[in-house]
Amino acid sequence: MTNITKEKQLKEHHMLIFLNLTVNTKIVNIKATKIIGIDPGTNILGYAILDTGHKTPKVLDLGVIKLTGYSDHQTKLKEIFLQIQEIIETYLPQSMAIEAPFYGKNVQSMLKLGRAQGVAMAAAMTMGLDIAEYSPKKIKQSITGNGNAAKEQVAAMLDNMLNFKVDEYYLDATDALAAAMTHYHRLSHGGITTSKGTNWKSFLKENPGRVKSGL
Repeated sequence: MTNITKEKQLKEHHMLIFLNLTVNTKIVNIKATKIIGIDPGTNILGYAILDTGHKTPKVLDLGVIKLTGYSDHQTKLKEIFLQIQEIIETYLPQSMAIEAPFYGKNVQSMLKLGRAQGVAMAAAMTMGLDIAEYSPKKIKQSITGNGNAAKEQVAAMLDNMLNFKVDEYYLDATDALAAAMTHYHRLSHGGITTSKGTNWKSFLKENPGRVKSGL
């Protein structure tokens, strides 16, 4: 066998490996189902990992990143970036759903919150995630059918939708889960809840005792 023939076979072998990797990558992307939800904050940042590859989406993780122990804003931003990347490396989500900052009267607070959101998005972008941003009103509308719903109402609806006790966690974490569910609704139902019993009016009819007990 000549050197030219060997070189040709080696190139063909490498091409087969490349095509195999490409096909496998496409298969993985088609089956991609995980969403990381983020509720940005400079003192407490909520996060949630939602696996939508089931008949009922499954909560893989729900928690908060506490930042009150860091004295300066720059260190807080660094911790947000590093810890979100660590969460992404652990669960390998394919997309991020993040709550957009709401407009407030305190300009300095708004600037800090905007930076926290930007750092969280940068952490996801550098890991190759798709990013979707939703306003608080849009998230509440998607989960409860009411854009002015209280945080406790959102938590109760998530409990009902996912069969998961979200009220045991920080509301910041449940807001992150709500963002992830909103993204799931947009991808699968065009942005609205469609299942029976997944709106606030239906929930009140089916669970009157939950309201009397303060959810």
